[in-house]
This record gives sequence, structure tokens and C-alpha cells, in this order.
Amino acid sequence: MKKRLEMLSRLRNRDLLMVDIFLVSLAPWISFYVRTESLHELRLYTNSLATFMVLDGLCKVLIFYVTGLYAQYWRYASVQELATLLRATILAALVEVVLFFAVFTPIGIIPYGFPRSLPVLDGLFSMLFVGAVRFSVRLVQSWQSRSEEGASMKPTLIVGAGVAGAMIVKELQVNRQLGLLPVGYVDDNLEKVGKNIHGVPVLGTLKDFPKLLKSHHAAQVIIAMPAASGKKIREVVQACKERGVTSKIVPALFEILRGTARVDQFRNIQLEDLLRRGPVKTDTKSVVALLHGTRVMVTGAGGSIGSEICRQIKEFGPTELILLGHGENSIFRIANELMEHPKKGLTIRTVIADIRDRDRMNAVFAQCRPTVIFHAAAHKHVPLMEVNVSEAVTNNVLGTRNLVELSERHGVERFVMISSDKAVNPTSVMGVSKRIAELIIQDAARKIGGKFVTVRFGNVLGSSGSVVPVFKRQIEMGGPVTVTHPEVKRFFMTIPEAVQLVLQAATMGTGGETFVLDMGEQIPVVELARDMIRLNGLEEGRDIDIVFTGLRPGEKMYEELFYEGARIERTTHEKILVQYGGLDRDVTVPMADGNVQIRQHVFSGMPGYEDPLAMDLDTLIEAAHQGSESIVTRLFSKLVPQFRMPDHAADAEAAIAKVATEGVKERVRH
Repeated sequence: MKKRLEMLSRLRNRDLLMVDIFLVSLAPWISFYVRTESLHELRLYTNSLATFMVLDGLCKVLIFYVTGLYAQYWRYASVQELATLLRATILAALVEVVLFFAVFTPIGIIPYGFPRSLPVLDGLFSMLFVGAVRFSVRLVQSWQSRSEEGASMKPTLIVGAGVAGAMIVKELQVNRQLGLLPVGYVDDNLEKVGKNIHGVPVLGTLKDFPKLLKSHHAAQVIIAMPAASGKKIREVVQACKERGVTSKIVPALFEILRGTARVDQFRNIQLEDLLRRGPVKTDTKSVVALLHGTRVMVTGAGGSIGSEICRQIKEFGPTELILLGHGENSIFRIANELMEHPKKGLTIRTVIADIRDRDRMNAVFAQCRPTVIFHAAAHKHVPLMEVNVSEAVTNNVLGTRNLVELSERHGVERFVMISSDKAVNPTSVMGVSKRIAELIIQDAARKIGGKFVTVRFGNVLGSSGSVVPVFKRQIEMGGPVTVTHPEVKRFFMTIPEAVQLVLQAATMGTGGETFVLDMGEQIPVVELARDMIRLNGLEEGRDIDIVFTGLRPGEKMYEELFYEGARIERTTHEKILVQYGGLDRDVTVPMADGNVQIRQHVFSGMPGYEDPLAMDLDTLIEAAHQGSESIVTRLFSKLVPQFRMPDHAADAEAAIAKVATEGVKERVRH
């Protein structure tokens, strides 16, 4: 019996053709007998039945071939193959009815006493026979696969019984070489609990997950929830860790939507998965209205934020995308990436230029004539800017000022600057330079009346300035992983999520607003390091150590998104807030530094030449050019009264010693 079933599973389409010829030849005889229930009448109409059998059989086989019935792989038949089967057999039955009444009966092949229900019965029996043979092949293949599943197959739980979960189960059932046996789903939808999807039961909810891991002896878990929050994923991963079960995950929703991953793929869990939040809801109509048919310039287009802005803008129909940057390699990479999948009607233009060079930028504006600008170019590494103050000022302040002035001159319709949470109550050169850039945007909007806005957010995972690449490299080298302070906290957001919100905020501004992205809760950086160590299958203290090095110059213990006393309002988007604030600058600062004399009011291209902000900016930029850092620092305090240089030395050693003592106590307890 087993050998016969194996022979059935090895049937190919050429074999099925021969079987079909036999079955469709048999169907008219069975149909006639079922209709008449008389062998005597069957003998009377033998010749007519034989003729009908031959002509009708040839017609059916031809229709089966044309409709692709012999181009399917029936060992893995599913709904798609069933649809093909139904389409072929129903079409064959309809053609049979037409031939019976319009051709065979009028020309005398079928006598008038012949049962008129024969073609209908014959069509039904043909459908039944042809379908039964093919799905028997599928059932035997499934039975054989299940019988071959032994100790080498890992019992696998699928967390999520939606579209992604169902596709993962189907993939595992087809690709047995993966060695994973789906034994059940886990899903919080109570309507699905107790049901079967692709023959696999939905066993319970996430509340039952730890028990299900144990009761079903799961050796593998696949998290199939592309839109799940990081909190939910953490809970699943933690439960797996406690049971010693490995876990994988399908890509996040933004990866699937961008086309960089498929929903039926799964991979190792990454840090971004543990920190992801609910999917961002984007009002695509408003973004299309802003960008469609426009010429968009992105400064810093080769950076982590700038390049993602380019990727997402490309999908909203601009006529031209201008990639501007100072580093040729990064611009070359993003331009090549965008042109690998060209968008109809979109021109990609690359511009290598320094935003500090006013004459060069003026020529670029005159040639490219941008209508919308996303300004992402900036020096953003805090420790580097502490020892390169002049660079921070000339790039972040002068560069922004040049762009704003040229935008006014060349009729740019909307200007969006990317800022940082470090601009709030800044303690670093980078932070204060970004705050001054914010003031430039606000002042331009107030005087010019244009749509100049700022979007402020915290750290993004995967950027060149993120701690994640540093931790990853340190783990690969065997450690230690260095964290500046045991209590330091930061906001974190994925780059695609941040850019989605930037584009959404860009549609809202009327001029001068500072939009602030809802970053959620601040996360201890040391917990981030521990998560990365665990995700690499290592254990802190045994395989790799975490070492505290002390806060770096300009670094904060925690970040802030708003100034105290600022007016904060919610926007129409749940994850975007708007801050309205004035220009508080009332500090008197001497303008001499030893032998260096700073000429006030050197140049101002801003309207309102006598404006105090314009004059202070002139002085700040001149001091930076001359390398007078003491004057630059004092001007920082004048322009941004909240600026203060932190002194971390007082409590750093005590905090690190406290953590070390707690670690010793923990080891003694164990």
C-alpha cells in the first residue's frame, strides 16, 4: 500500500494527461448510467456514447491544456491550483453543453431520445475525477512529509496568526529543508483561538505563551507580527530566553513597505525590533500634495537621515530630486541606490558642494531652482565638535544661514530643517550650534513670512552617530562594551519612522514652528548594551563585560525635547507636537579676546540689517573664522541663555563605584 501511495506522489503532468484521458472517457458512461439506471438503454446508445466520448474527451483535454492545468506542480497544490482546476473544468463543462445542444444533436451524433442532462452530469463527474486525482497527489505528499518528520525537525511556534504568520507556516510546510515543524500559532485574537490555519492550530494568546513553550516542547519561535510594538516583542523574546528557546522575527512593516524585505521572510532579532513602536500613520495625500511635481533639494543627502529622506521622497512623485552633499562617496552611494530602481518622471541630480560656500551655493540654487528643501546637513558628533568649535559654527550656523538667505532670494516655497534634542538646554557645542540654527529659521519665518520650519527629534538607530554601531563593533571584537555612565538615558527612534514623521510635519508648517517628534520614553543606554549582548547569544560578565568610562565633554545624563515654559500644542498627528517660542537673547557679552579684535556687523545678507540677531551672528561667524573660541563661547551664552557647560567630574566616580559595588553584591548572591 505504501509503495502504491509513493507511486501516486511521483505522478508528473504527462502521467496525469494519460489518467485524464481515461477518466474523461469513463465519465460519459457513468453519467448515462446514473441518469437512466438502465444497462439496457446503455447498450442501445453505445455507438452514440462512444462518438460523444471521443469528441468530448478531445475537447476537454485541449481546454485543460490551454488553461494551464498541465503546468502546475500538484505536490504543493493550494488555493491557486484549485482555482486553476475549477476554471478549466467549468469551462470544459460549458463548452460541452454548447457542443451537445448546438452541434452534436442537430447533426445527428446525439439522437433526440438521448438524456438531455448528460452533459451536465458528465461535466460534474469530470471535475470530480480530475480534481480527486490531483489533490490525492497533494495529500500523499503531505502525508509522506509528515511521516518523514522525526527528531531532526524542530517544533516551532508562530507568534501571530495573521497574514504574515500564515505565510510563514506555508513556507515551512513547503521548504522542509529548513528543519522547522510548525506546531501552532499564538495570537491575541480570541476569534482565532481554537481554529486551524493551513492545518496548524491557534493554541492560545500571548498570556499563554510561556506555558505553550513548555507544553509543546518548542525549540524555535518565529515572531510574525510586522506591526507589533517593541514592548510586545521584548516580552516574547524574554519568555524565549527563560526557556532557552531560540527566536526569529519577520521584518518590520516599514521594511516590507519599502520593498527591502518580504513578509514571508524571517531573520534574527535585531535591536531595532526590540525598540520599534506601533506603525506610523502617514497622511500620504498631504505629503503627495507637498512633493508631487516639485523640485526637492536634500542637503546632507548622503548621511543616514538625508539618504532615508531621499528614499521616501522618491515615492511621492517629485519631478527632480537634488542630492546635495560635501562628501562625494556618500552622495555616489545614495544616487546609485536610487537609480537602481528608477521612478518614471523623476530626475536624480547630484551636487557636490559645501553649504558654507555662499557663492557656490548661490550658483547651485540658480541652476537647480528647488521649490522644497530638506536641510539635513550638519556636524552632529558631540565629542568631535567640543574640540572643533569653529567647524560646528561655520557648518551648522553659517551653512544654515546661507541656505535660508538663498531660499528667500530664489523663491523656495518650503524649508524644513532637521534639528536635534541636544538643542534643548544645550550643554555641548553641537547642541548650541543647532539651537542657533533653529533661531535662524524662526527669525527668517517671522521677517520673510515664508514656510520655514524645524523638526526636532532624538537619536536614531543605525545612524553614523548612534551608539549601536559602536556596541556592535565592540561585541564582535570580544569586548568590553563601553558605556559613558550607568544612568545615562537617551531617546531612540528608527530612521524610517523618524523620516516618515519629518515628511508629515513638513506638510503642517505655516512658518516658524518647531515640530517635535514624540520619541516615547528615554531608554537607559546600559540596557541597550545588555540587549545587544544577549541578542548576540552572549552573557554579560561571563562572555563580555560592560565598562563605564565617564560622561564625555558636552554630554548630558538625559535628553530633553522642549524648553521649560514653551507653549506646546498637539497637531493633527498623534506623534507630532509643535513648540512655539520667542528669541530670548538679553545677555551682554564683551567682544574682545586678548589680541583678537572682532569686527561687529561684518556682513549680513538677512533682511533688516540692523537686527540684533543678524549682528550677533555676524560676530559669531567672524570669531569662528578667526579661531577665537572664548568669544564664540560667550556669544553662545548670549544667543542661547540656556547654554551651560556641564561639569561631570564631581559625581561620575561615585556613580560608577556604586554600580561596581552593586555588581559585586549580585555576584555574591549567586
